[in-house]
Amino acid sequence: MAKRGAEEITKEQEEGSMVVVVEEAAEVKEEAHQYSFNMSGPRNVAKPNWRDLINSSWKDANYKRTVIACFIQAAYLLELDRQENRTDENALAPKWWMAFKYKLAQTLIDERDGSIYGAVLEWDQSAALADFVLIRPSGAPKAVLALRGTILKGPTIRRDIEDDLRFLAWESLKGSVRFKGALVALKSVAERYGSRNVCIAGHSLGAGFALQVGKALAKEGIYVDAHLFNPPSVSLTMSLRNIGEKAGFAWKRLKSMLPSSSELQASGDEGIKDNSLGLKNWLAHIYEEKTSVGLKKWVPHLYVNNSDYICCHYTDPEGTEEKDADKENVSPTTGQVPAKLFVMSKGKQKFLEAHGLEQWWSDDLDLRLALSKSKLISRQLKSLYSLPVPQQAPARPR
Repeated sequence: MAKRGAEEITKEQEEGSMVVVVEEAAEVKEEAHQYSFNMSGPRNVAKPNWRDLINSSWKDANYKRTVIACFIQAAYLLELDRQENRTDENALAPKWWMAFKYKLAQTLIDERDGSIYGAVLEWDQSAALADFVLIRPSGAPKAVLALRGTILKGPTIRRDIEDDLRFLAWESLKGSVRFKGALVALKSVAERYGSRNVCIAGHSLGAGFALQVGKALAKEGIYVDAHLFNPPSVSLTMSLRNIGEKAGFAWKRLKSMLPSSSELQASGDEGIKDNSLGLKNWLAHIYEEKTSVGLKKWVPHLYVNNSDYICCHYTDPEGTEEKDADKENVSPTTGQVPAKLFVMSKGKQKFLEAHGLEQWWSDDLDLRLALSKSKLISRQLKSLYSLPVPQQAPARPR
């Protein structure tokens, strides 16, 4: 019996060692995956530690951009983990937020196909305490809503392409189910933590959602931090507007060459026109002063690559000769719409490389802040700062 017992113990030990070997092999396989944090994540980014209490890493714009890009990558991987039936033990997504002491608070799910298109990540105080980070570092958001872009794989491709075509046709995503879900989620965390402690971020199609959801909240006076990577800029609507602008400019040039009866009354009408234009400019100046505070409240950060034809039109400067030719039609807020536009410039790149998310945490990042005013940003945010229609006072009863 003793011999039999020894054999059973030996057998159990062998089975136990086999389990350990299998677990270790699974861990090695996970680490070797092309999307694992250790394989493709940022190399020179320190994890939060007690030093952040003295000098927070989140105050560094490069660090903040890198971490937020990692959170968006986590949103992509949540859907890929779902499609590949990964479990909690071998999931790829968690390490992309756990490395920075955040936790998954909510997944945004498209009920039509069950796909995950976004995630709400919150500061994980208990995980931070384990590394002696007693309080949340200054500048670190309490919550981040990260929205992924298009995944050309599995059942979600249909809904992703639908929204891509929606933006291409109308330059708007408001009709999408995902727009509504993202807006509800962002409102919820903004009410819970305060808008100053909340960030919305997205890549590609997700950046389009983030821009329009953030804009919708800004119209309600709720201003959240926004970081948009490779936001879509190509649409049929924009192309038609450009054609219309060029046609309008050509007509004005042609009209200016034709004699008109107004030239005969130049001496009388000129003074009226000058006074009218002066009054218009004076009103515009007063309006700018009144709204200057509001203009500075929502400043989205856009990260674009010149070689990416999907987002490169954001670098088109505002105030071309065609538009400036007719000064009376220039919007009073032209050049005043706030946004920070960061441009990646590495020379000519292949599209997949120029549109990829991983470039925004790479070591050889060549980034510059564009000082020129973006025509497309001004157009998309114009409704936030347009002059409100004056309301007529009710008639007094006689």
